Amino acid sequence: MLIAADKFKGSLTAVEVAEHVTAGLRHVVPGLDVAAVPVADGGDGTTAAALAAGFARHEARVTGPTGEPVTATFALREDGTAVVEMAEASGLQLLPKGVFAPLTATTYGTGELLLAALDAGATSIVFGVGGSATTDGGAGMLAALGARFLDASGAPVGPGGGGLRELATADLSGLDPRLARTEIVLASDVDNPLTGPKGAPAVYGPQKGASEADVAVLDAALAHFAEVLERAVGPKAAEYALAPGAGAAGGIGYGALVGLDAAFRPGIDVMLDVLGFAPALARATFVITGEGSLDAQTLHGKAPAGVAAAARKAGIEVAAVCGRLQLSQEALAAAGIRRAYALADLEPDPARSMAEAGPLLERAAAQLARDFLV
Repeated sequence: MLIAADKFKGSLTAVEVAEHVTAGLRHVVPGLDVAAVPVADGGDGTTAAALAAGFARHEARVTGPTGEPVTATFALREDGTAVVEMAEASGLQLLPKGVFAPLTATTYGTGELLLAALDAGATSIVFGVGGSATTDGGAGMLAALGARFLDASGAPVGPGGGGLRELATADLSGLDPRLARTEIVLASDVDNPLTGPKGAPAVYGPQKGASEADVAVLDAALAHFAEVLERAVGPKAAEYALAPGAGAAGGIGYGALVGLDAAFRPGIDVMLDVLGFAPALARATFVITGEGSLDAQTLHGKAPAGVAAAARKAGIEVAAVCGRLQLSQEALAAAGIRRAYALADLEPDPARSMAEAGPLLERAAAQLARDFLV
């Protein structure tokens, strides 16, 4: 049995999910051979998945989204491959509870985290983006890496997407030269462009506290940012603004594409490669995947869909566990998932289900074992 599940957000890490599923399976089939590859799709939990796969933990003191210092973690393997998760430095979870900063939250600390990875010896970086508190197009990140963004008076513009309204000139010539020698893969499950009705401000701004007026300000500011960058680096700046992934994590995808020459890949595909999923799958006869909510978003690049697709290609049966299930049996089957087991079926109260997720997951896994293994 191979367990390749993502976290249950707000209740269990991917590692804890694997532990509880294993316990539930072995309650029914003692001594069952179980392997675990905790997975992530580039969003929050990506670094934790890399650490569970044997990467070394590194920490750096960086600038948080509102300017306060935070301690952020990245993962590094002996071959020079680093996993850097922008949510560690610029994530929503770092904001004071209930306090948002839609116009001023900055990705500066993410740039500092990338520098820390380079300082530690990284020669290739998997850059996981998602769960951000920011909508600054990656300007803060690029500034930390050596770019200059100045207003008409020659002073640095203010932090966040709101500050980009005053941008007059951009200069990327000071970017750390090591970046040009480093392969950077932008790992994301988001394929939105930078601006417009499907852009970063319109689609994701509200969940970061942006009002309708704030969304309009941010959309205009990011469009202006792209125009100024086009004057600085040429037509590619305009092209990348329309590219899939540019709108990821408040537009940090755009900053990575333009300034870091990053290559965009679906996050789960990247992470399955990095985490050693293929060798584990080759040894498996059955796969269990899952995440907190199996819903329509799952089918668009989330971890369970990626795991199920790879397993189906290998001819291996897949079941899923989840907190709540919002997909029909037909949709599950189309994704390559034979059956899903939801904690909500065992405990319908959401608060209790999250609080008791571990024991409930063991019960769900035990039922899975009865259905498929006995």
